[in-house]
Amino acid sequence: MMLTTTSPEYDDARLGYQRRNPHRPEVIFPVTDATEVEEAVRYAIDHDKKIAVQASGHGLTGGIDGGVLIATAAFNQVTVDPDRKTAWIEAGATWRDVMEATAPYGLAPLSGSFPGVGAISYTLGGGLGLMARRFGYAADHVRRIELVTMDGIRRDADPDLFWATRGGGGNFGVVTGMEIELFDVPTLYGGSLYFDLAEHPDVLEVWREWTKTVPDEVTTAMALVPLPDIPAVPPALRGKYIAQVQLVILGDDGEELIRPLRAIGQPAMDTVGELPYVESEKIFAEPDRPDSFSTRNVLVSDLDPTSLATLPKLAGPEAPTRCVVAIRQLGGALTREPAVANAVCHRDAAYSITLISPGGDGDSELQNAVLEPWHELTVGRLLNFNGGGIDLRDVYDEGTFTRLTELREQYDPERRLQANHQL
Repeated sequence: MMLTTTSPEYDDARLGYQRRNPHRPEVIFPVTDATEVEEAVRYAIDHDKKIAVQASGHGLTGGIDGGVLIATAAFNQVTVDPDRKTAWIEAGATWRDVMEATAPYGLAPLSGSFPGVGAISYTLGGGLGLMARRFGYAADHVRRIELVTMDGIRRDADPDLFWATRGGGGNFGVVTGMEIELFDVPTLYGGSLYFDLAEHPDVLEVWREWTKTVPDEVTTAMALVPLPDIPAVPPALRGKYIAQVQLVILGDDGEELIRPLRAIGQPAMDTVGELPYVESEKIFAEPDRPDSFSTRNVLVSDLDPTSLATLPKLAGPEAPTRCVVAIRQLGGALTREPAVANAVCHRDAAYSITLISPGGDGDSELQNAVLEPWHELTVGRLLNFNGGGIDLRDVYDEGTFTRLTELREQYDPERRLQANHQL
């Protein structure tokens, strides 16, 4: 099936989670299998059209204007092999699709904080997930990739493509399926401690110090969130500037490990406890409503206490626009190279800092002001947590960037494929 701008289903098919500068294609192919992906690519070749691909639309950096959009949301089956502890995931599968398929076997994927994200696009960008410090990037645990390259041919990724697609994003073809490793994690200990920053201004420094001591079984993050006084916000949090300490702990020592955090004082809300992995979205409790927003990310070698203390002032309720600062601890398994090399770089980074703002005209100025104090400690950027307009030389080291651009030229010399982050 092919949709045009006059089709009743056109808008539903083109719009994803990110509503800032959405896709406005000439035609849309809402595909349901790999053969339909091949047909869509060949149509674009025959009619000399650009191609964009969208599953959930979370990582959209800028919509295609004209051309062909391959919408994969309905191409989303997941097949689990419990004996091999693997899953074959189709192009449009979200992490929710994957978790629901794997949970009956007591297995879990290396999914992210929000299960509505497309599993394949997330993994192509590296994939920094809930159990990252224990197992590494999602891209480190991919067994096989099938894709349609820009000659219209479906193929298994050869060694070059297998290296490039795991961390290099969607620049090399339309991925139709991926085999990923699964892990014996039926449950975990996790949730969030929500502290009112007005009552507990020391929470940032306590958390920073605590992260220096935790084992790899702990993956933790913190979000600084100014919350409005509206009914949609839990009563205990309304109108407050919150430090949300997010916790994922594997093993039986969860409560003992977070004792230093509990010593901060009584949180405004506490959701920490044991829960099934399939319910892990409760940990970060991120909004699931489509929205317009802008993101900018840096990777840093350390958390400087002085710069950390500036964040509430620069990005808090007194900032010119409401924004969220998300800090994730890295290290652990993220520092280790996978058995089969991939394009993920800057594994020596210790923390990730991401600024999420509403997507208005003043976003760049605000983002620059908030991230400027971290300039001396910045070692790179992540691919997945950045909006458009970044220099990909900041995402990759020089050798990786050169090899990726050479492979892009080899597999898509006409630059037909419009990836979210263009090489």
